[in-house]
Amino acid sequence: MSDINYRIEEDSIGERQVPADAYYGVQSLRGAENFPITGEHIAPEMIESLAEIKKACAMVNEKVGLLTPERSKAIQAACDEIINGHLHDQFIVDPVQGSAGTSINMNANEVIANRANVLLGGKPGDYSLVHPNDSVNYGQSTNDVIPSAGKMTTYKLWKKAEKELLILVDSLEKKAGEFDGILKMGRTQMQDAVPIRLGQEFHAYATAVKRSIDRVNKIIPEMLELNMGGTAIGTGLNADKTYFKEIVPAIAGVSGLDLRQAEDVIDGTCHLDSFSAISSALKSLAVALSKMANDLRLMSSGPRCGFGEISLPSRQNGSSIMPGKVNPVIPEVLSQVCYHIIGNDVTIAMACEGGQLELNAFEPIVYYCLFKSLSELKNAVNTFVINCVDGITANEDRCAELLANSVGVVTAICPHVGYKKAAAAAKKAIKTGMPIRKILLEEGILMEDVLDRIMEPIGMTTPGIAGEELLKK
Repeated sequence: MSDINYRIEEDSIGERQVPADAYYGVQSLRGAENFPITGEHIAPEMIESLAEIKKACAMVNEKVGLLTPERSKAIQAACDEIINGHLHDQFIVDPVQGSAGTSINMNANEVIANRANVLLGGKPGDYSLVHPNDSVNYGQSTNDVIPSAGKMTTYKLWKKAEKELLILVDSLEKKAGEFDGILKMGRTQMQDAVPIRLGQEFHAYATAVKRSIDRVNKIIPEMLELNMGGTAIGTGLNADKTYFKEIVPAIAGVSGLDLRQAEDVIDGTCHLDSFSAISSALKSLAVALSKMANDLRLMSSGPRCGFGEISLPSRQNGSSIMPGKVNPVIPEVLSQVCYHIIGNDVTIAMACEGGQLELNAFEPIVYYCLFKSLSELKNAVNTFVINCVDGITANEDRCAELLANSVGVVTAICPHVGYKKAAAAAKKAIKTGMPIRKILLEEGILMEDVLDRIMEPIGMTTPGIAGEELLKK
């Protein structure tokens, strides 16, 4: 026999036993039983956003006379506890579910109502004081609460991820300065091209990340536009006129976010394209980050038989069979997170497209995937900076060795000796294995002091004919 005490709760489906001391209720319990999908919990930021919305609703409903001050204060107190991190274990429903997030909304309504009842001297399950629907959810619908909470959560999670991304930009720019004087061979199509400074490569990575951040930030303000007050389909059925006007400013005051009501609340209820746009921008960011991770793996390949131009920090053994092997595990995990973000974008696009008429029933999978993308992005970038980028060192001798043995430097010689002579020297270098420099000097094509000036790092890696101004001196 179980030692758990139960209370009996009833909904339109029938009666159910609910643990006596649980703050969730029968509708939360049914949701948890019906949707055992991911085995995960609702994101803490989503729970916080729901509580902020419910608190603001209680405040405005009290102001317009639709909720007694006693009930309103109890609801607000319960919401404050949730906002401060308490009672999150009472949110038992899976984030992926049917009915456009009704179970999530009712889980919030029941937890807040039952906690408010206890604060008023009642017991969980006795809804005569504060009712989940008639009190906590008054003037609301799942269809305006859940999209609004989803937008607020997306904004919060992006700001956390953006903070880590800006740290990454700073770290890359510092490496760009540190490596600015190191000349190495640039490559196109995985073949030797022309020289580049290692610092220039890292500066380009920083530029790509900054551009990707800006791209997201152009769209993120759409997450501050809420359809609250629209209730079921955006028409505002059962919403008081004053409540309709004041609810979004009230949520802004509670949350500290610069929120505004959607100009077209019906549009804000039935269309999820803003989430698709954010996800698409995150996908582009992921592409840039993974490309950078690919480059770092290539440049650090070796240690003896690869490029070996840079060294990544050693973080753990790389093999259970090969002694001494160390793998580029941090760039590898960053790329895997980027692949996940790209895959999530496909799911989000399909779900946003899949809605019909006045509501999109597939919101839960949109929020689940988007929140995952943002949270994993933040964590992956954090470890990428701390455990990889900050500790990268340049192998300057190796860069110089590869550059000296490459035929790519002949491009810088071409303006001074002509294409035909440069091409002939390149062919001989490839055939014999001799360095280009040695061929040019032995055949008297260029004098040593002239060649030194042509191959000066800044002159070879900035616009204009390499070394031209130096040769005029």
